[in-house]
Amino acid sequence: MNLVLVAILVCDFVLLTSCSTKDDPVEPGRQEYTGVPLVILDTDLGSSTDDLFALEMLHRYEQEGRCRLLGVVVDRMGEANAAIADVMNCYFGHSETPIGLVREGIPAPKVWIDYGALPTYTNADGSLMFRRSVSDYSTLPDGYVLYRRLLAAQPDHSVSICSIGFVTCLAKLLQSDGDEYSPLNGVELVRQKVKCIYQMGGVFGQSVEPDFNLSQGITFAQDFFRLWPKEVDMVFSPMEVGENIEYKPEQVISDVSWTYVHPIKQVYMKCNCNTGQMMWDPMAVIHAVEGDSLFTLSPRGTVTLTPKAETIFTPSDTGNCHYQLPGSADWSAAMLEKIRRYNKMM
Repeated sequence: MNLVLVAILVCDFVLLTSCSTKDDPVEPGRQEYTGVPLVILDTDLGSSTDDLFALEMLHRYEQEGRCRLLGVVVDRMGEANAAIADVMNCYFGHSETPIGLVREGIPAPKVWIDYGALPTYTNADGSLMFRRSVSDYSTLPDGYVLYRRLLAAQPDHSVSICSIGFVTCLAKLLQSDGDEYSPLNGVELVRQKVKCIYQMGGVFGQSVEPDFNLSQGITFAQDFFRLWPKEVDMVFSPMEVGENIEYKPEQVISDVSWTYVHPIKQVYMKCNCNTGQMMWDPMAVIHAVEGDSLFTLSPRGTVTLTPKAETIFTPSDTGNCHYQLPGSADWSAAMLEKIRRYNKMM
Protein backbone atom coordinates (compact mmCIF):
# COMPACT_ATOMS: atom_id res chain seq x y z
CA MET A 1 0.00 0.00 0.00
CA ASN A 2 1.56 3.33 -1.03
CA LEU A 3 1.93 6.35 1.26
CA VAL A 4 -0.84 8.36 -0.44
CA LEU A 5 -3.37 5.58 0.12
CA VAL A 6 -2.26 5.14 3.74
CA ALA A 7 -2.55 8.86 4.43
CA ILE A 8 -6.03 9.12 3.02
CA LEU A 9 -7.33 6.03 4.79
CA VAL A 10 -5.86 7.20 8.10
CA CYS A 11 -7.76 10.44 7.67
CA ASP A 12 -10.97 8.41 7.86
CA PHE A 13 -10.53 8.50 11.62
CA VAL A 14 -9.88 12.23 11.96
CA LEU A 15 -12.76 14.67 12.21
CA LEU A 16 -12.04 17.72 10.08
CA THR A 17 -14.64 20.43 9.82
CA SER A 18 -12.88 23.40 8.21
CA CYS A 19 -14.44 24.74 5.04
CA SER A 20 -11.43 26.81 4.10
CA THR A 21 -7.69 26.48 4.51
CA LYS A 22 -5.91 27.53 7.70
CA ASP A 23 -4.46 30.65 6.11
CA ASP A 24 -7.79 31.95 4.85
CA PRO A 25 -9.01 35.05 6.68
CA VAL A 26 -12.06 34.80 8.92
CA GLU A 27 -14.69 37.46 8.46
CA PRO A 28 -14.25 40.01 11.31
CA GLY A 29 -16.79 39.49 14.07
CA ARG A 30 -17.95 36.16 12.67
CA GLN A 31 -18.09 33.30 15.16
CA GLU A 32 -17.00 30.09 13.45
CA TYR A 33 -18.90 26.89 14.26
CA THR A 34 -16.44 24.13 15.20
CA GLY A 35 -18.71 21.24 16.18
CA VAL A 36 -19.58 18.11 14.26
CA PRO A 37 -20.57 19.01 10.68
CA LEU A 38 -24.27 19.77 10.27
CA VAL A 39 -25.18 18.73 6.73
CA ILE A 40 -28.16 19.21 4.42
CA LEU A 41 -28.01 17.05 1.29
CA ASP A 42 -29.56 18.53 -1.86
CA THR A 43 -29.78 15.76 -4.47
CA ASP A 44 -31.38 14.84 -7.79
CA LEU A 45 -32.10 11.23 -6.85
CA GLY A 46 -33.60 9.06 -9.57
CA SER A 47 -31.00 9.27 -12.32
CA SER A 48 -27.32 8.75 -11.49
CA THR A 49 -26.35 6.24 -8.83
CA ASP A 50 -23.57 8.37 -7.35
CA ASP A 51 -26.33 10.24 -5.48
CA LEU A 52 -27.19 6.97 -3.73
CA PHE A 53 -23.61 6.48 -2.58
CA ALA A 54 -23.41 10.09 -1.37
CA LEU A 55 -26.53 9.61 0.77
CA GLU A 56 -25.30 6.24 2.02
CA MET A 57 -22.00 7.81 3.08
CA LEU A 58 -23.74 10.57 5.03
CA HIS A 59 -25.74 7.96 6.94
CA ARG A 60 -22.56 5.99 7.64
CA TYR A 61 -20.75 9.14 8.78
CA GLU A 62 -23.66 9.90 11.10
CA GLN A 63 -23.54 6.38 12.54
CA GLU A 64 -19.88 7.02 13.36
CA GLY A 65 -20.71 10.35 15.00
CA ARG A 66 -18.83 12.31 12.35
CA CYS A 67 -21.74 14.43 11.11
CA ARG A 68 -25.44 15.13 11.60
CA LEU A 69 -27.60 14.78 8.52
CA LEU A 70 -30.21 17.45 9.12
CA GLY A 71 -32.36 16.68 6.09
CA VAL A 72 -32.54 15.60 2.46
CA VAL A 73 -33.85 17.95 -0.22
CA VAL A 74 -34.81 16.08 -3.41
CA ASP A 75 -34.60 18.53 -6.31
CA ARG A 76 -35.74 16.19 -9.09
CA MET A 77 -39.51 16.54 -9.44
CA GLY A 78 -41.72 13.59 -8.62
CA GLU A 79 -42.91 12.03 -5.38
CA ALA A 80 -41.30 8.73 -6.42
CA ASN A 81 -37.90 10.41 -6.14
CA ALA A 82 -38.72 11.56 -2.62
CA ALA A 83 -39.68 7.96 -1.87
CA ILE A 84 -36.16 6.89 -2.85
CA ALA A 85 -34.76 9.18 -0.15
CA ASP A 86 -37.26 7.68 2.31
CA VAL A 87 -36.11 4.13 1.47
CA MET A 88 -32.48 5.10 2.00
CA ASN A 89 -33.16 6.93 5.27
CA CYS A 90 -35.11 3.99 6.67
CA TYR A 91 -32.65 1.36 5.52
CA PHE A 92 -29.72 3.08 7.20
CA GLY A 93 -31.58 3.61 10.45
CA HIS A 94 -32.53 7.29 10.20
CA SER A 95 -36.20 7.21 9.27
CA GLU A 96 -36.70 10.48 11.14
CA THR A 97 -34.50 12.42 8.70
CA PRO A 98 -36.83 14.98 7.09
CA ILE A 99 -37.32 15.11 3.33
CA GLY A 100 -38.31 18.02 1.12
CA LEU A 101 -39.24 17.95 -2.55
CA VAL A 102 -39.60 20.30 -5.48
CA ARG A 103 -43.02 20.80 -7.04
CA GLU A 104 -42.23 23.42 -9.67
CA GLY A 105 -38.76 22.67 -10.93
CA ILE A 106 -37.12 21.29 -14.05
CA PRO A 107 -39.91 19.50 -15.95
CA ALA A 108 -38.03 16.73 -17.79
CA PRO A 109 -34.33 16.56 -16.98
CA LYS A 110 -32.25 13.80 -18.53
CA VAL A 111 -32.31 10.43 -16.77
CA TRP A 112 -29.13 8.38 -17.04
CA ILE A 113 -30.05 5.34 -14.93
CA ASP A 114 -33.76 4.96 -14.17
CA TYR A 115 -34.09 3.47 -10.70
CA GLY A 116 -37.30 5.28 -9.84
CA ALA A 117 -39.00 1.96 -9.10
CA LEU A 118 -36.69 1.25 -6.14
CA PRO A 119 -39.39 2.00 -3.53
CA THR A 120 -41.70 -0.58 -5.16
CA TYR A 121 -39.24 -3.49 -5.30
CA THR A 122 -40.80 -6.63 -3.78
CA ASN A 123 -39.71 -9.85 -2.12
CA ALA A 124 -40.57 -13.28 -3.51
CA ASP A 125 -43.81 -13.29 -1.53
CA GLY A 126 -44.91 -9.97 -3.02
CA SER A 127 -44.24 -7.88 0.08
CA LEU A 128 -42.34 -4.63 -0.25
CA MET A 129 -38.61 -5.17 0.04
CA PHE A 130 -37.85 -1.84 1.70
CA ARG A 131 -39.56 -0.04 4.54
CA ARG A 132 -40.75 3.54 4.19
CA SER A 133 -41.78 6.04 6.84
CA VAL A 134 -44.00 8.34 4.75
CA SER A 135 -47.48 7.19 3.74
CA ASP A 136 -48.39 10.24 1.66
CA TYR A 137 -45.54 12.05 -0.08
CA SER A 138 -47.83 14.87 -1.12
CA THR A 139 -47.66 16.05 2.50
CA LEU A 140 -43.90 16.63 2.36
CA PRO A 141 -42.78 20.26 2.46
CA ASP A 142 -41.34 22.05 -0.52
CA GLY A 143 -37.57 21.81 -0.45
CA TYR A 144 -37.02 25.51 0.11
CA VAL A 145 -39.46 25.45 3.06
CA LEU A 146 -37.55 22.55 4.60
CA TYR A 147 -34.35 24.52 4.12
CA ARG A 148 -35.86 27.46 5.99
CA ARG A 149 -37.07 25.26 8.85
CA LEU A 150 -33.76 23.47 9.24
CA LEU A 151 -31.53 26.53 8.88
CA ALA A 152 -33.51 28.63 11.34
CA ALA A 153 -33.02 26.01 14.06
CA GLN A 154 -29.21 25.79 13.76
CA PRO A 155 -26.37 27.87 15.26
CA ASP A 156 -25.08 30.74 13.17
CA HIS A 157 -22.54 29.87 10.45
CA SER A 158 -22.85 26.14 11.19
CA VAL A 159 -24.58 24.38 8.29
CA SER A 160 -22.77 22.73 5.38
CA ILE A 161 -24.91 22.23 2.28
CA CYS A 162 -23.96 19.42 -0.11
CA SER A 163 -25.53 20.29 -3.45
CA ILE A 164 -25.08 17.31 -5.78
CA GLY A 165 -27.90 17.87 -8.23
CA PHE A 166 -29.84 20.83 -9.53
CA VAL A 167 -30.16 24.15 -7.70
CA THR A 168 -33.93 24.55 -8.02
CA CYS A 169 -34.68 24.48 -4.29
CA LEU A 170 -31.64 26.59 -3.46
CA ALA A 171 -32.78 29.27 -5.90
CA LYS A 172 -36.26 29.21 -4.34
CA LEU A 173 -34.72 29.42 -0.86
CA LEU A 174 -32.73 32.52 -1.80
CA GLN A 175 -35.86 34.13 -3.28
CA SER A 176 -38.00 33.34 -0.23
CA ASP A 177 -39.42 35.85 2.25
CA GLY A 178 -39.63 35.60 6.02
CA ASP A 179 -42.07 33.07 7.44
CA GLU A 180 -43.01 31.26 10.66
CA TYR A 181 -39.50 29.80 10.91
CA SER A 182 -37.55 33.03 10.56
CA PRO A 183 -38.29 36.68 9.80
CA LEU A 184 -35.19 36.75 7.58
CA ASN A 185 -35.48 36.50 3.84
CA GLY A 186 -33.68 33.65 2.12
CA VAL A 187 -30.46 35.49 1.34
CA GLU A 188 -30.13 36.76 4.92
CA LEU A 189 -31.00 33.35 6.36
CA VAL A 190 -28.25 31.70 4.29
CA ARG A 191 -25.81 34.46 5.21
CA GLN A 192 -26.52 33.92 8.90
CA LYS A 193 -26.72 30.13 9.12
CA VAL A 194 -24.65 28.53 6.35
CA LYS A 195 -20.96 27.88 6.84
CA CYS A 196 -20.20 26.60 3.35
CA ILE A 197 -21.81 25.01 0.31
CA TYR A 198 -20.10 22.07 -1.39
CA GLN A 199 -21.29 22.07 -4.97
CA MET A 200 -20.84 19.12 -7.30
CA GLY A 201 -20.52 20.97 -10.56
CA GLY A 202 -18.61 23.48 -12.57
CA VAL A 203 -16.06 23.17 -15.35
CA PHE A 204 -12.74 24.88 -14.67
CA GLY A 205 -9.11 24.72 -15.78
CA GLN A 206 -8.35 25.03 -19.49
CA SER A 207 -11.82 24.04 -20.65
CA VAL A 208 -14.76 26.41 -21.01
CA GLU A 209 -17.95 24.43 -21.50
CA PRO A 210 -21.44 24.17 -19.99
CA ASP A 211 -21.95 22.35 -16.71
CA PHE A 212 -24.56 19.59 -17.04
CA ASN A 213 -26.48 20.08 -13.79
CA LEU A 214 -26.59 23.86 -14.14
CA SER A 215 -27.59 23.75 -17.81
CA GLN A 216 -30.63 21.56 -17.07
CA GLY A 217 -32.29 24.49 -15.31
CA ILE A 218 -30.39 27.59 -16.39
CA THR A 219 -32.91 30.09 -15.00
CA PHE A 220 -32.72 28.53 -11.53
CA ALA A 221 -28.92 28.41 -11.80
CA GLN A 222 -28.67 32.08 -12.76
CA ASP A 223 -30.85 33.07 -9.81
CA PHE A 224 -28.75 30.91 -7.50
CA PHE A 225 -25.45 32.50 -8.58
CA ARG A 226 -26.91 36.00 -8.56
CA LEU A 227 -28.34 35.75 -5.05
CA TRP A 228 -25.87 33.56 -3.14
CA PRO A 229 -24.31 35.80 -0.45
CA LYS A 230 -20.67 36.61 -1.13
CA GLU A 231 -19.81 36.14 2.55
CA VAL A 232 -20.57 32.39 2.41
CA ASP A 233 -17.95 30.08 0.97
CA MET A 234 -18.55 27.86 -2.05
CA VAL A 235 -16.38 24.83 -2.81
CA PHE A 236 -16.94 23.29 -6.23
CA SER A 237 -16.22 19.66 -7.09
CA PRO A 238 -16.01 19.76 -10.89
CA MET A 239 -16.61 16.84 -13.21
CA GLU A 240 -12.92 16.23 -13.80
CA VAL A 241 -12.30 15.39 -10.12
CA GLY A 242 -14.59 12.36 -10.06
CA GLU A 243 -13.95 11.43 -13.68
CA ASN A 244 -11.34 8.81 -12.77
CA ILE A 245 -13.21 7.25 -9.85
CA GLU A 246 -15.27 4.44 -11.34
CA TYR A 247 -17.13 2.05 -9.05
CA LYS A 248 -17.90 -0.82 -11.40
CA PRO A 249 -21.22 -2.69 -11.13
CA GLU A 250 -19.56 -6.02 -10.38
CA GLN A 251 -17.61 -4.39 -7.55
CA VAL A 252 -20.76 -2.84 -6.09
CA ILE A 253 -22.63 -6.15 -6.03
CA SER A 254 -19.63 -8.04 -4.66
CA ASP A 255 -19.02 -5.48 -1.91
CA VAL A 256 -22.53 -6.05 -0.56
CA SER A 257 -22.16 -9.82 -0.55
CA TRP A 258 -23.21 -9.82 3.11
CA THR A 259 -26.89 -9.33 2.18
CA TYR A 260 -29.34 -9.59 -0.70
CA VAL A 261 -31.74 -6.89 0.52
CA HIS A 262 -29.80 -3.66 0.10
CA PRO A 263 -31.19 -0.69 -1.86
CA ILE A 264 -28.05 0.09 -3.84
CA LYS A 265 -27.30 -3.57 -4.54
CA GLN A 266 -30.86 -4.07 -5.78
CA VAL A 267 -30.57 -1.09 -8.12
CA TYR A 268 -27.39 -2.56 -9.56
CA MET A 269 -29.01 -5.98 -9.94
CA LYS A 270 -32.18 -4.69 -11.61
CA CYS A 271 -30.97 -1.70 -13.68
CA ASN A 272 -28.33 -1.25 -16.34
CA CYS A 273 -25.70 0.61 -14.33
CA ASN A 274 -22.82 -0.18 -16.65
CA THR A 275 -22.96 3.30 -18.12
CA GLY A 276 -19.59 4.68 -17.11
CA GLN A 277 -21.04 5.87 -13.80
CA MET A 278 -18.32 7.75 -11.96
CA MET A 279 -18.28 8.77 -8.30
CA TRP A 280 -18.71 12.51 -8.77
CA ASP A 281 -21.21 13.24 -6.02
CA PRO A 282 -19.43 11.59 -3.06
CA MET A 283 -16.54 14.04 -3.49
CA ALA A 284 -18.71 16.89 -2.18
CA VAL A 285 -19.89 14.78 0.77
CA ILE A 286 -16.39 13.64 1.71
CA HIS A 287 -15.15 17.23 1.59
CA ALA A 288 -18.02 18.54 3.72
CA VAL A 289 -17.47 15.97 6.46
CA GLU A 290 -13.74 15.32 6.39
CA GLY A 291 -12.44 18.76 5.48
CA ASP A 292 -9.84 20.27 3.18
CA SER A 293 -6.86 18.05 3.95
CA LEU A 294 -7.85 15.28 1.52
CA PHE A 295 -8.12 17.68 -1.41
CA THR A 296 -5.97 20.04 -3.43
CA LEU A 297 -7.83 23.29 -3.92
CA SER A 298 -7.58 26.22 -6.29
CA PRO A 299 -6.71 29.64 -4.92
CA ARG A 300 -9.61 31.76 -3.71
CA GLY A 301 -11.66 33.50 -6.34
CA THR A 302 -15.12 34.21 -7.70
CA VAL A 303 -17.29 32.14 -10.03
CA THR A 304 -19.72 33.64 -12.51
CA LEU A 305 -22.23 31.75 -14.63
CA THR A 306 -22.76 32.51 -18.30
CA PRO A 307 -26.14 32.11 -20.06
CA LYS A 308 -24.72 28.88 -21.54
CA ALA A 309 -24.10 27.46 -18.02
CA GLU A 310 -20.33 27.94 -18.26
CA THR A 311 -18.61 28.56 -14.93
CA ILE A 312 -15.94 31.27 -15.14
CA PHE A 313 -13.42 31.39 -12.29
CA THR A 314 -11.57 34.62 -11.53
CA PRO A 315 -8.80 34.50 -8.88
CA SER A 316 -9.32 36.96 -6.03
CA ASP A 317 -7.94 37.04 -2.50
CA THR A 318 -11.32 38.24 -1.29
CA GLY A 319 -13.40 35.77 -3.31
CA ASN A 320 -15.63 33.20 -1.64
CA CYS A 321 -14.94 30.30 -4.03
CA HIS A 322 -12.51 27.42 -4.30
CA TYR A 323 -12.67 24.40 -6.59
CA GLN A 324 -11.18 20.96 -6.13
CA LEU A 325 -8.33 19.98 -8.43
CA PRO A 326 -8.07 16.48 -9.93
CA GLY A 327 -5.88 14.08 -7.98
CA SER A 328 -3.37 11.48 -9.04
CA ALA A 329 -4.26 7.91 -9.93
CA ASP A 330 -3.31 6.88 -6.39
CA TRP A 331 -5.54 9.57 -4.93
CA SER A 332 -8.49 8.47 -7.07
CA ALA A 333 -7.94 4.85 -6.05
CA ALA A 334 -7.88 5.82 -2.38
CA MET A 335 -11.11 7.79 -2.73
CA LEU A 336 -12.78 4.80 -4.36
CA GLU A 337 -11.64 2.59 -1.47
CA LYS A 338 -13.20 5.07 0.95
CA ILE A 339 -16.57 4.79 -0.81
CA ARG A 340 -16.29 1.02 -1.02
CA ARG A 341 -15.48 0.72 2.68
CA TYR A 342 -18.75 2.38 3.63
CA ASN A 343 -20.66 0.27 1.11
CA LYS A 344 -19.24 -2.93 2.63
CA MET A 345 -20.38 -2.06 6.14
CA MET A 346 -23.20 -4.18 7.56
